[in-house]
Amino acid sequence: MARAAGSRAASAQPAEKKDAKDVKVKVNGTAPRRGTKKAEDAPAANGIAEASEEDDEVEVEAPQKPAGRGRAKKAVVPAPEPKAAPKTTVKRKKDEDSDAEEEDAPAPVVKKAKIERPKPAPKPAPKAAPKPVPRAATPKTATPQPEREITPADPALVPNPKGPRRTRGKKTEVNQVVYTEPLKVFVFGEGGSGELGFGATKKAIDVKRPRYNEGLTNMDVVRVATGGMHVVALTKDNKILTWGVNDNGALGRDTSNADVKMRDLDAEDDSDSDDETGGLNDLEATPTAVPSEFFPDDTVFVDIAAGDSCSFALTTEGAVYGWGTFRKNEGILGFERGNHTAPRPVYIESMKKVTQIVCGTNHVFALDKDRHVYAWGNGQQNQLGRRVTERNLNQALQPNRIGFHDASIKRHSQRIKSISSGDYHGLAIAEDGHVWGWGANNYCETGYIDNAGADDASVLQPKIVHSLEGKNVESLAGGSHHNIAITKDGQVLVWGRCDGSQSGISADQLDAETDENKVLKNNGRAKILVQPTPIPNLKNIVTGACGPDHTIVIDKDGKAYSWGFSANYQTGQGTDDDIDTPTMIDNTAVRETKLIWAGCGGQYSVLASKKE
Repeated sequence: MARAAGSRAASAQPAEKKDAKDVKVKVNGTAPRRGTKKAEDAPAANGIAEASEEDDEVEVEAPQKPAGRGRAKKAVVPAPEPKAAPKTTVKRKKDEDSDAEEEDAPAPVVKKAKIERPKPAPKPAPKAAPKPVPRAATPKTATPQPEREITPADPALVPNPKGPRRTRGKKTEVNQVVYTEPLKVFVFGEGGSGELGFGATKKAIDVKRPRYNEGLTNMDVVRVATGGMHVVALTKDNKILTWGVNDNGALGRDTSNADVKMRDLDAEDDSDSDDETGGLNDLEATPTAVPSEFFPDDTVFVDIAAGDSCSFALTTEGAVYGWGTFRKNEGILGFERGNHTAPRPVYIESMKKVTQIVCGTNHVFALDKDRHVYAWGNGQQNQLGRRVTERNLNQALQPNRIGFHDASIKRHSQRIKSISSGDYHGLAIAEDGHVWGWGANNYCETGYIDNAGADDASVLQPKIVHSLEGKNVESLAGGSHHNIAITKDGQVLVWGRCDGSQSGISADQLDAETDENKVLKNNGRAKILVQPTPIPNLKNIVTGACGPDHTIVIDKDGKAYSWGFSANYQTGQGTDDDIDTPTMIDNTAVRETKLIWAGCGGQYSVLASKKE
């Protein structure tokens, strides 16, 4: 199945900064948003493809696939010789592993029979020709059977689980199991690649309002992580489920043998009414567990994270496992040094005692027990908190610690309490309450005003966000070029890109702002909201999430509010028009439900309440 555009892997491109009164922002190389209706200054959707959206009243342009973001064809690569598995390896499933060992064992070499060659003797007198002797009785003419040819198995697909050291077999617990309450799951938005988890059904292609996902709910899901075009979930019985696009191994399991029904273009009736699958790959579209054989016995998971083409899991021992790959502007970067793509879970050996893990589009942040932050993946927008050159991009696949130093404030803490990530930038809250930002700064997404909107604007190393000082920020969430901060008193502050309804503040109000220290404009229209600003009419907010260009928050009463880009119905409002200001998500599925969590993917969203 061709990978639909709409993932969040397109690079954040710089914007050109003019004088303070008229700032023109350029986003070169960023595909226009799918379904956009604005002919001028259309906001970038950060790689989201512009597939056609049909409604009774709205007609939108046909899709265009961004370069480099289509589903990559799998290259035929000769498989390496298998490595012998250690004798001490413990297998979880004895029967399955025994079969695998028989298939992967090299074929026995057929030895030729040893032939005793007689010593030469004097030639005897001619005798009558002897009777023919059967060939089988003549060792000299015996032909050995040809060796059986077996294609060596890919070592990456042979279970050989690694994990943290266990002294005398005893685990060292770092994290407690926090997510234990089963969830009732609701999904909406674009499901053309199976992101909504309904299986292969055409009814899941476009879901305009929240729809109850009974299958996921029955699996006792306790935690969900939304990626660009795939989803990862953790269940109460310690299974990791995945579904969605699997082009670069993001699901951590094999989906290549699915029987996908293709529509006959030569048929007289061009409708797909007879194809109930909608052309989806059932193995991708159906939530299925990642094989447990790739994790050591007695591994207990506490959290999960998902990027664009990568997934990660965190255990009680503080161990990190990941699979998939990272992408760069030009294509695939790799998963780790020497490993192009990880189709199955890989133990990240250099990371120890990790307590929190989050993903951007193509990078990862991990917080350890000592309150230090590590980053790895793609660093082309300085999202790793250190300089990465084009010549040593592969070195960024190795986790490195981020330094938190800012001379503008003396005696600040370098110990981090929590971490968050936008698509191409990072955010963190320190133990002393300071908020830090780094990475791409095209739209002031890091909160650093000095170079916001300039060409190739970025913040190389973390800087304290002075505009958030004294705001008592409790949590953060980031999109492609905008962020929200939720304060202890339930207020929502927003900053970053604001020309496509990302801010939740009406365009009229933003355009009327004359203070260039708050809003930067282009041709008289607000482009960048540089000052974190409270969103009117939102109060008592307890949690929230950002997609590339849309946002969902939930208040203490369990009501969800959404705004932003909605061409794929990811706001859950039943329309593909942008939602300018926070609007309650209200339909029969969630009207009487007290919601507790929201997740925003590339072009879809997920809501959850406690399971009744």
